[in-house]
Amino acid sequence: MRLDGKTVLLGVTGGIAAYKSPEVVRALRQAGARVRVVLTRSAQEFVTPLALQTVAGEPVAAELFDLTQESEIGHIDLADNVDVILIAPATANVVAKAAVGMADDLLTTVLLATRAPVVVAPAMNVHMYENALVQENLAKLGTHGWQIVQPDSGALACGYEGPGRLPDAAVLVDAVAAAVAPKDLVQETVLVTAGPTREYLDPVRFLSNRSSGKMGFAIARAAAARGARVVLVAGPCSLPDPRAVETIRVDSAEDMAATVGREGRRATVVIAAAAVADYRPATRETQKSAKKKGASRLALEETPDVVATAVARKPGRIVVGFAAETSDVEERARGKLDRKALDLIVANDVTAEGAGFDVDTNVVTLIDASGSEALPLLSKDDVADAILDRVARLRAKRPESAPGRKNR
Repeated sequence: MRLDGKTVLLGVTGGIAAYKSPEVVRALRQAGARVRVVLTRSAQEFVTPLALQTVAGEPVAAELFDLTQESEIGHIDLADNVDVILIAPATANVVAKAAVGMADDLLTTVLLATRAPVVVAPAMNVHMYENALVQENLAKLGTHGWQIVQPDSGALACGYEGPGRLPDAAVLVDAVAAAVAPKDLVQETVLVTAGPTREYLDPVRFLSNRSSGKMGFAIARAAAARGARVVLVAGPCSLPDPRAVETIRVDSAEDMAATVGREGRRATVVIAAAAVADYRPATRETQKSAKKKGASRLALEETPDVVATAVARKPGRIVVGFAAETSDVEERARGKLDRKALDLIVANDVTAEGAGFDVDTNVVTLIDASGSEALPLLSKDDVADAILDRVARLRAKRPESAPGRKNR
């Protein structure tokens, strides 16, 4: 997700994972953010101010009583002039200080003075992380609106295995973006489909397509960041499950239709981004078919239509479809919009440069009953937000008619 125009304060504290902080700075800047860094005294044992200043392109603040900075009340400037604060890594020590309101260094002083949202990414030894006092402190920060990014599990620098690893920079960027995203979908349950389906000829061979799932996964992440409860029904793809999203993996069109039919009962918004196979073999062999000489014909039958048959229309539900085409793009998309009674359809020419399958960008046209809007080449994260902007506007026109909005 993008952070264009946002200023992020990265607080780096004294854990071994501090060595990853230049990578975090770089990822935040690549997402469009301006990054200011506060480095605790202990953190300087693991990473230098010069290294962080180089990647941030900004002076690094390290001391509360720096005469140059404090001549301008530097800690207040840092607290007031940022959009969001990320503490990564957050040690047990700084978590404890923040939980009781201590302010004995620059970072903790800024944390008390700021009104910006705060994201905390704890990283430490597994036994330390699981200590009841640490968990109580994290829970207390959560009650005050601070967002806690759960650590990854795995081999730790101390030699132990378990939760305590700092998540990848991309996960931290998503958490920061979520903290500053508009919360205009808080009352919604959004169901998103993504990826391809596989239609098997036999236990080894199947029919499928080139969909990577990237567009649907971007929509799921963006909807969760905007406050929605999100269910992602994903066909076979290599993307990891997004955090804060309930992900259900399926294989075939029939599997996807059944899952969407079941989960869609609670959905107030359905966004069908999956590239569902239109046809499947009429029969599936139980054993691998032997190769035969000469031409061979394969009998096909239609697969279930996920949008038309599995997503039962209810008053107020918003349904968004996709039309990936190679010719007559807008005409075919409009036909699908009308035929399936969709609220919005996202049309894209998959032959266009920068669009289509397995790339991080897309070129789409948003079409509804009121007209069409052609978007320029954008990242799929930006396309996701543009789609959700439309969904939010559609919801504003009929705010109380969606099923389940009052009883989530």
